[in-house]
Formats: sequence, structure tokens, C-alpha cells
Amino acid sequence: MLLKPLCFVVMPFGLKPDPGGLPDIDFNRIYNDALKPAIEAAGMEPIRADEERTGGIIHKPMFERLLLCDYVLADLTTANANVFYELGVRHTARPATTLTIFAKHQKIPFDVNFLRSLPYDLGTDNAFTKAEANALREAVTAQLSDLRSLGKNHVPVDSPLFQLLSEWKPGDIARLKTDVFRDQVQLNEGLKRQLALIREKGKHREQREEARQELLTFRQTLGELDAADAGTIVDLFLSFRALEDWTGMIALYDQMPEILKRQILVREQLGFAYNRRATQTKASTDRAQALHILQAVEEQQGPNSETCGLIGRIHKDNWKEALDGGREIEARGHLNKSIQAYVRGFMADQRDAYPGINAVTLLEIKGDEPSLKQKTQLLPVVRFSVERRLGDTPDYWDHATMLELGVLDNNIDAATEHLANALAVVRESWEPTTTANNLRLIEQARKKRQLDTSWLLEIIHALETWQR
Repeated sequence: MLLKPLCFVVMPFGLKPDPGGLPDIDFNRIYNDALKPAIEAAGMEPIRADEERTGGIIHKPMFERLLLCDYVLADLTTANANVFYELGVRHTARPATTLTIFAKHQKIPFDVNFLRSLPYDLGTDNAFTKAEANALREAVTAQLSDLRSLGKNHVPVDSPLFQLLSEWKPGDIARLKTDVFRDQVQLNEGLKRQLALIREKGKHREQREEARQELLTFRQTLGELDAADAGTIVDLFLSFRALEDWTGMIALYDQMPEILKRQILVREQLGFAYNRRATQTKASTDRAQALHILQAVEEQQGPNSETCGLIGRIHKDNWKEALDGGREIEARGHLNKSIQAYVRGFMADQRDAYPGINAVTLLEIKGDEPSLKQKTQLLPVVRFSVERRLGDTPDYWDHATMLELGVLDNNIDAATEHLANALAVVRESWEPTTTANNLRLIEQARKKRQLDTSWLLEIIHALETWQR
């Protein structure tokens, strides 16, 4: 089922007197003959405000629609007090996606030119014939389509409040607490359950290609992403990641609304996707793009464990490729950059052991005296960070990190125990492969130093042959 953005129509109902003394204006005809079909032609779902008020009080569903609908169309004709009040509520809460219209022969109590309002013709004696209806329908469809297009690629501001007070930031409203969006929430939860089932199927190697096809079909059913819930889009984004469809992730990002593209999590995962695709295709441009994206994120928000960890991984992959190509001096430079990024990320947040364990692993692989000394200093801090998490609900990476720490400590029993715990909670197929790759680097470095690695090879084999 294609999702459609909701367009809430705020306007008078029924026959209303013309302030200029002409015959009454039939607003129901304006809605049914022009506005409703115009909204539908723009690919939106029209919702019209109702007249159910108690003592003139605007009720809760009205506020919910004003605050939460993707688009609002307000007819300012007759200068209806309720309409202007509701428009004010909308402009206070939402910076964009509001279209105002008015009958051009009407006198509006204030200048609406700054609202970029759309004037329309009611015809002779306000008859609003088929000709006027067609003209208004075409104009509204064009305006809403333009507004929707802008919303996909930019974050347009059409509220005068947000234009004048750039620091104005109203609080977020939890959609789960609203009545009018309950059905939409249930739909979103249903979509997320579908994605969860596809991801579960993708954990089985023999079913992964089928799962990828199901995910592509799911994506097609969503249609334009500006109509989809942000949580569903991100869930879909991470589902492509779970199935190792890096091109699918990148393509989905290009189709996201601009406001979602700016989110740190989304940009970090985009960098992750480019780097993983580069590992498959050996395309240096993808890896360069990944580094560019993530460095921009770090520059914007400062060092943090996630971003620096991803940057460290890019330099680590560059190191391995240079090493495999016999470019040892270049490889050493990439190794140094990788260690620096991982250490920077761990120092930014020592609660996240991921960059810490990568730092100590690469320090051992580098193997010179200063590196081994730094490894010895960092290792107990990393272990403490992981052990704090093990008391809650440890995930794959908690156990995998303890496995790697056991290897670095040459503690065979501890490493074997954590291997068993890690394999019991694998979520995505690439997780044990990543751990095996890390341990193989340690094994190769130790082998060069003529150390016994037979027990470590058994652990690596168990990780590489794991399957659901």
C-alpha cells in the first residue's frame, strides 16, 4: 500500500455570508469540486476540519491535525476567526508545508502577501462554476506538488514566526500519545514487523537473496518517502545494512527527505555503507566518499565513539589494502591514522568499548615497543568498560570484545567461553565475520613474531563457519 502525506484543510463550512454583500459563498462546493481533488492529484490524503466545537473551543483532534499533519491548506476567505486562529497554531508549531488561499475579491484584515497566498476566483455572484473550480484545482495541485518537491530536497520555511525568530524551537510531540494518529502508528508498527521478518530471514545464508528481493519489494510499496514515518525509513535503511545491501542503503539515502538526510545517525550509516561497498568492489572513490562524510560529521559535532570508530575502520581497511598490495610504508601511515581515530573515539566516551578494543588490537599488530606499552595501558580500561555492560543485557559485540580481550591476554579459557556466548547472540551475519577478520590480523602479527597461534586459529575457524 502506497503511503500518502496527510493534508489537513482548514476552511469555513457550508454557506457563509460574503462580507462584501454578494450572495453567500458555498465552501462545501469549493472543497468538493476543487480542493479535495486537487489534494488527491498532488498525491496526498485530504482531511477536512470538522465543525464539532463545544462552546467555541477547538477540540483536541483539531490541534493534533494542525500540529502533526504533513501539510495544511488554509482558506482565509471571509476572514473567519477560527481559520486565522488555527493558522496561527500551525505557524507556531511547524516551520513549513502550509499553503494559504483566499478569494481574490475579499478584503483580508492583514497583508497576506508575505504568506505567498494563492488568490482564486469565485466567479460571478460567487457562483463558483466548473470553470472556477477547474482553475483553483489546477493551481492548488501545482502549489502542493511544488511544496512537496521542496520538502523532499530542502527544508523550506513558510511560517513567518520561524522566518523572523530563527531560534524558535517548539517542543516535539510524541505521536504515540495522540488520538488522531493512532491508526497511522499501528500501520507503522505493522511495517516494522514486516521488516523484522525480512531481516530474520536474511540471517540464513541460503535465504539471503530472497530476503533482499522482499526488501526491495517492500521499498517499492512505500512510494515517495516524504509520506513515510521517519522511524520506518530508518528501520528500512538499517534493514538494507543487515542484508549487506550497501548499494540499497546508498540509494535509499538519496531518496530520503532532506531533513532526515541531515541526521547524524543517518550520515554515519551512509559512511558505513560506502566503506563496506568499497571493500566489496575495491572502489577507492567509495572509500574516499565514506571518509569525507564521516570527517564532516566529526567536524560538526566533535569526536565521539561512533563516528571516530567508523573513521578508524576506513583507515584500517586502507591499511589492509596497502599491505596486501605490498605498499608497506603507505600501510604504516594508514595504520597510524586508524589507531589515532580509535583512541580518539574511546577517549571521547569510555563507556563504548568498540573503538577501545580496536585500538588495543591494532597497537598489538603494530608491535613496536611504544605501541605495546600503550596497549598495556589501555587494555584494562577497555576491559572495565565492557564488564560494566555485561551486567545488563550483553549483545554480540560485548561478548566479541571480551573474546578479543581474552585473545590479547593469551587467556585461552576466557576466549573460548566468550566465543560461545558471542555465537549464541549473533544478530547479523557480518558480525562474526568482522570478529574473525580482526583475530586473523592478530594471528598473522603473532605468527611473524614466531608465537604459537594454533589455538587462535581454531577460534577463527569457528567464527568463519558460523551460520544460522
